[in-house]
Amino acid sequence: MEHKYITLAYKLYTVEDGSKGLIEQTTNDEPFEFITGLGMALDEFERQVSALQKGEEFAFTLTPEQAYGEYFDNRVVEMDRNDFVVDGRFDEEHVFQGAFIPLQNEQGDRFMGHVAEITSDKVVIDLNHPLAGQELEFNGVIIDTRDATDEELFRTINGGCGGCGGCGNCDDDCGGCEDNGKEKKHCGHCHH
Repeated sequence: MEHKYITLAYKLYTVEDGSKGLIEQTTNDEPFEFITGLGMALDEFERQVSALQKGEEFAFTLTPEQAYGEYFDNRVVEMDRNDFVVDGRFDEEHVFQGAFIPLQNEQGDRFMGHVAEITSDKVVIDLNHPLAGQELEFNGVIIDTRDATDEELFRTINGGCGGCGGCGNCDDDCGGCEDNGKEKKHCGHCHH
């Protein structure tokens, strides 16, 4: 299987009722880089850009099914506020409205949850991906595309950074780019 190392710059918009909102942007100075065939980007995103050559521009829209799936109300759960007590006090430092927090289920699976609301006795956690149910539009340009080296494949497969911005919104915590000094940011492409 051929693995390409693709470097690109793009603008990502959500599209709703004919209006667009810019939610993420990469640049030539801080591009998105990934290796095809390793699940580092959304399948349809990868398919759209993998055949393009250096310098080619692209513009395409992904449906929710092609992106992060539909939004499901049953993935919004209420947890007892006492579940977030540390040393006798509610953990306000980490658990606040808008925070993404690591959680673990009874089977030991780890995942991230978005704190949607905090009441006097409950913490409402949204387990949907932040872009679930959204139609996404990508506009950008291919900065470079080439065959990935064996070293790049090895480093990426064995836990090195291959371009994911470490958004913290993965179903699994992929770790992101903490090791190489890049700022952690929502990449929009993590879907492990």
